[in-house]
Amino acid sequence: MSGSPIKGGSTEILLGKIAEAITANSADKSTIEPIRINDYHFIPCQSCGKSPEPDFCFFHDDIYPIYEKLINCDVVLFGSPIYFDSVSAQTKLFIDRCNCLRPASFDEAEAHPFKKILTKQRLGGIVLVGGHRGEFELARKVIAGFFKWVDVTNCGLITFEVKGWGKGVVQNDLSKLSEAAALGKKIAGKLG
Repeated sequence: MSGSPIKGGSTEILLGKIAEAITANSADKSTIEPIRINDYHFIPCQSCGKSPEPDFCFFHDDIYPIYEKLINCDVVLFGSPIYFDSVSAQTKLFIDRCNCLRPASFDEAEAHPFKKILTKQRLGGIVLVGGHRGEFELARKVIAGFFKWVDVTNCGLITFEVKGWGKGVVQNDLSKLSEAAALGKKIAGKLG
């Protein structure tokens, strides 16, 4: 899942390299489906204040196909460029709209204020691409928090510091591509 507005950029290249390694090293040759959040049109979270159950959200827009894929997949690879020391607007918009995947419980007898309606545990990996002053840790916390919210076990993080303004420059960094492939192999090994 790419939160980058740049098609074919370093974020997507690294996500693709991880996905290739998962497919190459997994006994289960499941389909890997790239999702470019920028290609979908959906509104920001409206903080409705009530649960949309049994539905996932009150608003049926382009996010619904992504919900279905997220809920049913075995692995979530999530990448974002670093903008203003955090994730991209596309990434944050999507994460905020997933708030309803753990709706608030209005039963005061419950110990935790949010219901856990997702039953499938998934594996995941994070890719972050930023400039030489990029604050990777703040963006990592955003996606790690999202993973916790939707029951994804993070298996690793790939960060890439871009030097200059070239699109897809990670393609020339063999050590970074190798690091991404190693993360994919690690995830494949945990799939069983």
